Amino acid sequence: MDRTIFLVSDRTGITIETLAHTLLTQFDAVHHKSISLPFIDTPEKARAARQRIDAIAKADGVPPVIFSSLIDSRLRDEIRACGGIFLDLFEIYLPVMEKELAIRSRQAVGLAHAIDDISRYESRVEAINFTLSHDDGADTRKLKNAEVILLGVSRSGKTPTCLYLALQFGVRAANYPLTEEDFPADGLPPVLERHRRVLFGLSIAPERLQQIRQQRRADSAYASLARCRQEVQWAERLYSAYRIPFLNTTTMSIEEIAAAIMHRTGLRRRPA
Repeated sequence: MDRTIFLVSDRTGITIETLAHTLLTQFDAVHHKSISLPFIDTPEKARAARQRIDAIAKADGVPPVIFSSLIDSRLRDEIRACGGIFLDLFEIYLPVMEKELAIRSRQAVGLAHAIDDISRYESRVEAINFTLSHDDGADTRKLKNAEVILLGVSRSGKTPTCLYLALQFGVRAANYPLTEEDFPADGLPPVLERHRRVLFGLSIAPERLQQIRQQRRADSAYASLARCRQEVQWAERLYSAYRIPFLNTTTMSIEEIAAAIMHRTGLRRRPA
């Protein structure tokens, strides 16, 4: 089954995109094409969006599904008049919450991703800069400021996970690669000794690691299954010896890895 999905928002569209993606994962038989229409914040833009949706609905021959996060009821009504299935985030939840809380909602646009506290925003930017500066063991002099240091063999997901932790949760995350030079010593790299309380390990199935490395350096010793098995074995032995908590990331997304690390370490999200 094929269906066009529209994501309509008066700001960035990040919130409604996340919701739509989550809901659509429950319908794996549906093949969909997503079209984002952000910053629909005037009647003129809403009319233009409606015309575009109607044109695609006519071409498809089936009504599109429209996910909306429009605060302004006038804009919602304009988009609702399209030839599609209309699902609005605020329309579903705000009336129920207003009734229960006995308070009228603010009806203000863009609050979810606005900078409402400059100090908190700057703290999150600082976390991102810290993570970029401490990627792959690039600078070990300020590791004392890290809230978590991810360990793992090459291509086990350290860098994207650190960036997600910084961007999404405001966590100062560093990572240190366990290389072939580290393993023969069969001990923790000296530079990490004083930071043991914030170490967290990533592991991965050797077969999956080989697939990833093959894409980077096909048919090399680096990508051989024997090498991958040896490195993963060495890494997990190190984690066990030093009681470093670790995750097997083989079937986990970056979002799942980051959330699991937050849960296991007790780190807390910084408000945006």
